[in-house]
Amino acid sequence: MPAQTRIGTAGWALSAREAETFPGDGTHLQRYARVMDCVEINSSFYRSHRPQTYERWAASTPEDFRFAVKLPRAITHQRRLKDAGALLAQFAAEAGGLGAKWAVALVQLPPSLPFAPGVAERFFAQVHGVFRGAVVCEPRHASWFTPQAGQWLHDSQVSRAGVDPTPAGCPEAAEPGGWLGLVRYYRWHGSPRTYWSSYDSAWLQERAQALRRPPAGAACWCIFDNTAAGAALPNALQLRASERRMNQQENSLMTAVAIPRLARTVD
Repeated sequence: MPAQTRIGTAGWALSAREAETFPGDGTHLQRYARVMDCVEINSSFYRSHRPQTYERWAASTPEDFRFAVKLPRAITHQRRLKDAGALLAQFAAEAGGLGAKWAVALVQLPPSLPFAPGVAERFFAQVHGVFRGAVVCEPRHASWFTPQAGQWLHDSQVSRAGVDPTPAGCPEAAEPGGWLGLVRYYRWHGSPRTYWSSYDSAWLQERAQALRRPPAGAACWCIFDNTAAGAALPNALQLRASERRMNQQENSLMTAVAIPRLARTVD
């Protein structure tokens, strides 16, 4: 996997069964952040938080921890990306309390919202105007998965999330698209039952293997959003364990190859 692969969940609630994996004192976020290196804040979709709340969350995490923050539904689902300048400015002022730890702005669109270049251009220009990090869009209407829309996203420096299950009968939605200069962002919602189902070991192993062959450059985020029955954290931990195991195997193989070469050099 690339050096900047981050694996986390949507939210950081810890159940009693995870106590041993996330030990110690402190808030759920503090305990979560000792083990994981990123999280997606979804509560911002439903309600606003004070800048001081974001500041407290940032202070609760290690220096290299990073946050993705989901835009409010008032912007994406109610305004449908139109006339959202004031709401965007308010959101950015609030989430800006995370400081440099705010890495991703996530824009999840309603399934009924088609790709309209004029609307998209005005809206995402406003997003870039208030946030300098990676902008990730999760569209769910089929029109966003055409070559035209993909090229527009690329030219506008907007990444399209790779998701499971894929929306609108579009298998290409499984992989990130658009502009991938900063991040390749995956959101896994659980399948076959969205938000509820746990991924099995074979699926997670396949994902770990695929993530070892990404295009160079961009960081990779893997966010599990199958939180309804508590599957997200176990799935994230299993994917992370597979990553580490593969890295150890690769390092061992490289060492085994290097030692005979070193011996020949010494001789």
